[in-house]
Order: sequence, then structure tokens, then C-alpha cells
Amino acid sequence: MSVSMLSTFVKPMHPEGRKFVAIFAGIAFVLFLIWEPLGWLGLGLTVWCYYFFRDPERVTPTREGLMVSPADGIVSLLEPAVPPSELGLGDQPMVRVSVFMSVFNCHVNRLPAAGRIAKIAYRPGKFLNASLDKASSDNERNGLAVTLPDGRQYGVVQIAGLVARRILCWSKEGQSLMTGERFGLIRFGSRLDIYLPEGVEPLVCIGQTMVAGETVIADLAGTEPARQGGVR
Repeated sequence: MSVSMLSTFVKPMHPEGRKFVAIFAGIAFVLFLIWEPLGWLGLGLTVWCYYFFRDPERVTPTREGLMVSPADGIVSLLEPAVPPSELGLGDQPMVRVSVFMSVFNCHVNRLPAAGRIAKIAYRPGKFLNASLDKASSDNERNGLAVTLPDGRQYGVVQIAGLVARRILCWSKEGQSLMTGERFGLIRFGSRLDIYLPEGVEPLVCIGQTMVAGETVIADLAGTEPARQGGVR
């Protein structure tokens, strides 16, 4: 197998996944000792665990003003919504783009647009199916309020899902990040909500597949109306 073909299937793994892969591998070894078919099942789950924690490099658009998806997955909701109160973004509705991540998506989260993290706020909660609308208000979440270079603000919220049990955010308040830079991770199925600044229209549609750090979700300097589309 050539190097290029190998790189298609073998991706770098985020350090957070090492202990989980080791646990899965240990269980697979024990299962092989008990009964070989169970061992192969355990090996398959070990490979899946490695794949879940993959952290591939992404090619982020560099044109000023572009906002990219913070997560791999599917656009599940697209509507005006009041951002979480703990972010301090006001009580007026902002356009919310929700990206649902299944257990097969890469779960490393990336900043939608370059700016300074003005606030990080964690709130405990439930573990409802992350594809549900009420997951935004009821589920465990961790939100970032980001100040753009022009002074406008937007929000990005990590939301735990049905099987997700830990939200990771290694960025800090006051830190400045570039567009597409990694800021966190959620384990085992979840969702990201992006609250766009006032007057910014989404350039994605419900059902659209998103690639973190690459797919453009909005243009901060653009005047194009919100896009219309449907799943075919």
C-alpha cells in the first residue's frame, strides 16, 4: 500500500484518546482469551475507538471574514434562538446553526472565526439526544463568547449528547485563536451550536454535511442572503 493510500485511512489521534484505545485493546485481549469471536469483536471496537479520536489536519479558508464549521457532522437546526444567558450575548435572538455529530464523526472542535475568547461558561445539565431542539437549553454544555477584530461577538456552544459524558475545552478566556484552530473536544456523540453575529446570514442548509475547519458556514463581510436547499 502506498504512503498516500495509507494516509487516507490512518489519521493522527488526539492524545485524549490514547487511554481509551488502551482500555479497549486490553478488553479485546481478554476477550480473545475467553473466546476468539469475542476477541475479534473487541478488536473492531478498538479500531472504532481509535477512529473516533482521530484528529486530521484540515485546510482552512484564509480569506478574511469567513466563518467555518466548528465540527464535523450534519446541520440539524437552523433558526433564530436566544443564546445561553451565561455567555452575556444579550437576550435577543441570533441565528443559530446546529451541527450534530454522530459517534462516527471526528469530535475535535475548531473555532469558526478568528477572535479573542471573551468568556467561557460551563453549565451542567441532562444528556438528551443532541439532535433535539431542547438539548440546547437542557443538556450539559460549555459555551464560548468570541469577540471579532471589529468588535462584534458570536457564540459557539459545545453540547453533550445521549452518550457523551465529558466536554473538553483547553482554551482560556482572553486567549486569541485563529480561524479553524482547535479549542476543544466532546466524547462520543454530541452537538455544536453557533450563534452568528447580527445581520450575518448562514450559507448552509439543514441536512448539509459539514467538515470542521473547512466548510464555510457564513461570511461576516458578505451580503448574500441565507441559502435555501433540501436533502435529495
